Amino acid sequence: MKKNIILFLSFVVYLSAQAQTNASVDSIAQRNLFQNLKPEFEEYEKQHGNYIQTNNVRMHYLEWGNKKNPTLVWIHGTYSNGYELYEIVDQLVKMNLHVIAIDYYGHGFTPISQKNLSIYNVADDIKFLLDKMKIKKAIIGGWSRGGTISSAFYNAYPEMVQALILEDGGSVAWDFQAKPANIEKDIEEMKQYYSTKKTMVFDNEFDSYWFMYNNWGIKGKKNEKLKKEIFTSYARIKKNANGKYEINPGAEGLTGENSGEENIAIIYTPFTSKTAFGASTHQLNPKIIYRNLDKPLLIFDPVSKNDWFDFKEENDKLTDEHKPFIVHKVYENTWHGVKDEHPDEVVNDIKAFLNSELIKMKY
Repeated sequence: MKKNIILFLSFVVYLSAQAQTNASVDSIAQRNLFQNLKPEFEEYEKQHGNYIQTNNVRMHYLEWGNKKNPTLVWIHGTYSNGYELYEIVDQLVKMNLHVIAIDYYGHGFTPISQKNLSIYNVADDIKFLLDKMKIKKAIIGGWSRGGTISSAFYNAYPEMVQALILEDGGSVAWDFQAKPANIEKDIEEMKQYYSTKKTMVFDNEFDSYWFMYNNWGIKGKKNEKLKKEIFTSYARIKKNANGKYEINPGAEGLTGENSGEENIAIIYTPFTSKTAFGASTHQLNPKIIYRNLDKPLLIFDPVSKNDWFDFKEENDKLTDEHKPFIVHKVYENTWHGVKDEHPDEVVNDIKAFLNSELIKMKY
């Protein structure tokens, strides 16, 4: 018996050592890849990256394709940036689309303004950009919070919208399931979360990426999918005044997710929130915005047991109310990022949508 226990413990020690070895090998491989891809990223940024000074901020955006073709403006999700479109953008351009992917405040290469700006100010920035490019109408799309900003754009400038593409955001109010009876429970959970939350400050760029690699769902990805994540990570990481490195510095304060008190405020009492950006996200009500919908709308709706945003039932209702205009595409067993898990299918769905009689676009 004693011999068996010793053998078992020896095996456990072996597995632990093997795991540490594998992690070390993975770290070296990722470090080399992170360093080796940097020149290619910088060249890609020179080729596709641009800035425009709007009335609110010096906004960074990426651009691909011929300006004479129909324009798709893509708005990224929270703590992401325009590079999230990298994996599928070449296929979109082959569909004869002119593609623009913006970075909104505190994300990618767009700074945080000194003004207290809302998501509607981002809509204003996009209009400013389109006006400068002399583009009268565009397809407006986005992921998560980017979908919410897309809906805000439609609300503010419906005459400039040719069609909408919403990826798990913007078609349903963020807090439609919030209940007053849950406030005390939510406050307690928020306090517990923020009491153990670590500050994301690192000694070098790779340590910042390595944290995201192990905690933000990057580990296990390969080829172009991993390259997209690395490019997106380059645009997230910034050097601070102390010579340390941060991930999306200031963005959590902008969204209202930097403290438990502010996070509760933007959900339950948004008019008391200190940040217009976070509060306006939670105040947006698609039921009201789309009450008179008259533009084609494609909804990507991921469904899984770990669904962050269980929007399917609400999306079904919205679709039933506006059947001539909405295509509701459900992706079973899919997490929040649809185009990340199903890039080819998403491209095919976008192509079918844009080529449908609903839009009658000529390619």
